[in-house]
Amino acid sequence: MAMGSDMVPVELCKGINGLDKIVLRESGGSSAEVYLYGGQVTSWKNDHGEELLFVSSKAIFKPPKAIRGGIPICFPQFASHGGLESHGFARNRIWSIDSDPPSFPTVSSSKVFIDLILKPTEEDMKIWPHSFEFRLRVALGPGGDLMLTSRIRNTSADGKPFSFTFAYHTYFSVSDISEVRVEGLETLDYLDNLQNKERFTEQGDAITFESEIDKIYVSTPTKIAILDHEKKRTFVLRKDGLPDAVVWNPWDKKAKAMADFGDDEYKHMLCVEAAAVEKPITLKPGEEWRGRLELSAVPSSYCSGQLDPQKVLLSS
Repeated sequence: MAMGSDMVPVELCKGINGLDKIVLRESGGSSAEVYLYGGQVTSWKNDHGEELLFVSSKAIFKPPKAIRGGIPICFPQFASHGGLESHGFARNRIWSIDSDPPSFPTVSSSKVFIDLILKPTEEDMKIWPHSFEFRLRVALGPGGDLMLTSRIRNTSADGKPFSFTFAYHTYFSVSDISEVRVEGLETLDYLDNLQNKERFTEQGDAITFESEIDKIYVSTPTKIAILDHEKKRTFVLRKDGLPDAVVWNPWDKKAKAMADFGDDEYKHMLCVEAAAVEKPITLKPGEEWRGRLELSAVPSSYCSGQLDPQKVLLSS
C-alpha cells in the first residue's frame, strides 16, 4: 500500500487504551484517524499538521462510553428522538474493516480510504429488532478534504421496513466560539432542543454564539460554512442525503456537568452536524440509503470587519 519511500497511506495500529485505529495519510501531508470503536473519526489534520477536529482532553476511550469529540455516528437514532439510548448504538460498537465492499460510485479521485462495516449483534436485535448492514467509507481527498459516505441497507428477511434518524455529529476545533459565525442557515426553520423541540425561524444574518445552543435546522442547503475569524479559516460542509443540520455548543454550565468534557473546552469547539432528523428515513427490505459528508478547510480573507463567506458558499 506504500506510496513513496516511507509513507503508508492506510495503516492499522493501536490507539489510546489499545483500541484499534486506522491512520489515513494523504501524499500532500494531510491525515485522518478512525477508531474501529464507533467507526469514529477522531483526528483530521491539514497539510501543516494542524488539528481541525475537537476531541475533549477528558474523552474516555473505553467502551461502552462514547468518545467525546471527532465525528461520532448517530444511528439508528439521533439524540432522544426515539426509544433508544441517546444517539443510538453505532458509536458504542466495534466496527469491522470491510475487506470486500460493493463498488462505491464516488465523485472523488481519492485513493486513500478505509471501508468499515457494522452489523447488528444479538444484543442489538433485542433493543432494535431490525437486520441491517451499515457500510462506512472514510476518505482523504488530494487536497486534504475529508469525506464520509454511509450506506445503510435493510437486510431483513421478514419483509418488514424500518425507520431511523441519523447524524454525523462533527466536533470542529475553533479558536474562540465568540469569534465564530455559521453561514448558510439564515432564514431557515429550526427545532429548538432547549425549548421542547419547538419550531422557530432563524432571524439573524449569520449564526453567532454567546450562550448554549442546540438547534436542528431543517431543509438546509447542501453547503454550510463555519467562519473562524481568529484563525482566518473557513470550514465548508457539503452534504448529500442529509437534509437537516444540527448546531450545538453546551456552553459553561453543561460543560461543567459533563464528566468527559473540560470546564472551558466549550470555547474551542462547535458541532455542526449533517443530519436526517425531522423526517426519519424508512427502508424496505433490500433498499439502501446513502448519506455523504465532505469537509474542507480553506483560508478565509478578513475584510471590512467580517469574513466573506459568500465566495465559499457560492463556489462549487
